[in-house]
Amino acid sequence: MDKKEVFILFNEHLGRGYSIYEKSFKTKGNFALFMVKGNKKKELVLTSKTDDKKGFDVIKKDKIKDYYFHFCELSHKNADTLKKIFPNLNPIPCLNKASFGTGDRLGITTPGHLRAFDNSKLFPFLAQQSVRENERTRRTWKDVLNDVVWGIFQEGYEGEFGADADHIKEEKDLLEAIAEGFTMFTIDPSDHVRELSKLSENQKNEIYQEILKKHNVNKYLEKTYKIDGKILNFDEKTLRDAAVVYFDAIEHVEKMYKVVKKKVKMFDFEISVDETETPTSPLFHIFIVEELRRRNVEFQNLALRFVGDWQKGIDYIGDIEEFRKEIKIHSEIARNFGGYKLSLHSGSDKFSVYKYFSESTEGFFHVKTAGTSYLEAIKIIAIHSPELYRKIHKFALKVFNKDKASYHVTTDLSKIPDIDLLKNQELPKLFEIDSVRQLIHITYGSVLNARNEKGEYLFRDNLYKIMFDYEEEYYDSIARHIGKHLELLGY
Repeated sequence: MDKKEVFILFNEHLGRGYSIYEKSFKTKGNFALFMVKGNKKKELVLTSKTDDKKGFDVIKKDKIKDYYFHFCELSHKNADTLKKIFPNLNPIPCLNKASFGTGDRLGITTPGHLRAFDNSKLFPFLAQQSVRENERTRRTWKDVLNDVVWGIFQEGYEGEFGADADHIKEEKDLLEAIAEGFTMFTIDPSDHVRELSKLSENQKNEIYQEILKKHNVNKYLEKTYKIDGKILNFDEKTLRDAAVVYFDAIEHVEKMYKVVKKKVKMFDFEISVDETETPTSPLFHIFIVEELRRRNVEFQNLALRFVGDWQKGIDYIGDIEEFRKEIKIHSEIARNFGGYKLSLHSGSDKFSVYKYFSESTEGFFHVKTAGTSYLEAIKIIAIHSPELYRKIHKFALKVFNKDKASYHVTTDLSKIPDIDLLKNQELPKLFEIDSVRQLIHITYGSVLNARNEKGEYLFRDNLYKIMFDYEEEYYDSIARHIGKHLELLGY
């Protein structure tokens, strides 16, 4: 089917009020599909010389000369039909490739993410959302994956991509992600991790004795580990503390792994122990991996709690030289114990450490970003709808203390300028202030779901309208911002 002929017919007879996403044009047999943008929404157009709807739900149709044009909503059913026609729209496992994840809290960012990955050798996890983010945005695993599918189709991308169901704690969430076709499962066992600072010596000893009844971890006392030219070995106290902190968490990981193993043939599996108070020492890292190997848990990624502060939406806080030394040791451990990837969580905007992370891991890593793309969206709001931004900003200040409860941040609201004293053109510069970035980053759920007494959204609808009107500017800002991440990582 001739692309030029189809577009000429559409534009001459149906195109009033529509613009075509030309990169989306795809043919299959005797029909073609492409996406268009109307005044208020996007639609899929199916065209052929027959009245066959090819399994799509159609909202209207026209016939121009010999061609039928069927207009279809960007619904879940139509996304599922599209995935059957074009298998590349289904995510696949990454397994043993360097990779990068791009969360999307708004469900509209995939084209910008894809432009950032242009010419990159990193495997992209274009669908990546955590259970917490889904709860706060009131989205589902199906929403996350199908929003990515439409973005991929719009951009005409034909490469590989993965789908990461992130920070899963409960089996029910895991089963739902499996059912929707996710290909990577990040298990967060933090509810089962003990904090040593909260336990007395007697309590630690009692817990350890209970652990020894399940498995004699004392065998690790007999082992010697040569890492980066140094000899590491457990003494009794270090081994006890490692077991007290992580043993129950590892049991939970094993349980979750078995759930996936029964349901999915090929998948990526990540263990996340980054959301703890205490940094993961090299010996604690070794204990975790030894126990996972003993239980035959096959994993591709491991997210540790690295030294320093890894706060949301801002650069690394801490001694960079100390981090450089630590990541070198952890990377050597990962190579010695089977060559899994170290995963960097809260990876957004950690520009000062990417070079050392990439060098130490020899370019074999996983990085996760999420809220930074939302920040770029709100910056677009500040540029094109300053009054809406002012309302969002003031609302965020009211809900911040509530919303920050599940995050580790040191945001200082006193460092945020009085927005009433700023001119409209000064608003975008607010995003250069760490405390403003965290204010906006953390309150996304409250902002997206706030309603008035009539049940109408306070911000959501207007926010999406601005992003719809200025989507190309948004995609370009995402491509530059995420592209900076990839460049500093050497990809």
